[in-house]
Amino acid sequence: MSGGTRSAGYDRLLGLLWSMGSVAVAFSAGVDSTLLLRAAREALGDRVIAITVRSRFVPRRELEASEALCRTIGVPQLILEVDPFTVAGVRENPADRCYLCKRELFTRIRAAAEARGFAQVAEGSNADDLGDYRPGMRAIRELGIRSPLLELGLTKAEIRAMSRELGLPTWDKPAMACLATRIPTGTPLTEESLRRAEKAEERLSDLGFGKLRVRVHGDLARIELDPAELPRLLDEQTRQTVHRDLLALGFRWVSLDLGGYRMGSMNRISGNRHQAIGTRQ
Repeated sequence: MSGGTRSAGYDRLLGLLWSMGSVAVAFSAGVDSTLLLRAAREALGDRVIAITVRSRFVPRRELEASEALCRTIGVPQLILEVDPFTVAGVRENPADRCYLCKRELFTRIRAAAEARGFAQVAEGSNADDLGDYRPGMRAIRELGIRSPLLELGLTKAEIRAMSRELGLPTWDKPAMACLATRIPTGTPLTEESLRRAEKAEERLSDLGFGKLRVRVHGDLARIELDPAELPRLLDEQTRQTVHRDLLALGFRWVSLDLGGYRMGSMNRISGNRHQAIGTRQ
């Protein structure tokens, strides 16, 4: 790490990854999977590959970020094309949608890794994920996917600190999640609703807002922001700009959630309980 120092947690991560022999990292360009990929490169050299899924659930900018990070870290990347709408039940958006989707994605990732001779597949869940509703983790366990950060008990704060020491640009990146989490459970998913959410969040990001979600309730956009950023959105010019831009995307109403950004807020709406782990909301 920078400054000639290395945390004990990072050393343990390197040791665990080295013991895996070779690994395909399910890579999303988020904070966790970026640290995991960087450590795997250090521990295993050319015995690592990044596997990234391109699908209608993945924001375009996240895919572009994943490509840039793989070039920077020096790891080859395989991009798998997956259409989650072909998975039975996913389009209907049931409470176990994440399980259905993750099982298909990681089945494909594992098959691609095995075909290329990689011993194991690893993904980036961490210890903090145990406290949120993560139905997709059941699929990860069933398929024998490794979660090195979770296995070592590393928290998000520790992962961010390690990432910062390593100079990774993702160290302070806000949490991201698949676009399906912007739609209430039980509301069927459509290409239109997914793209509306994506473009609305892109617009807010372009205006300088960081931690955010735009939840889609039919023709209504519900904006969740870091509470510290709420006053800036309520600036008259910014408010009018956001309102105009989101109406142009096809929303009829644009609302601001005074509770601010909350991970898993759609879980609370749908009544899900914290019982498993798998996809950030």
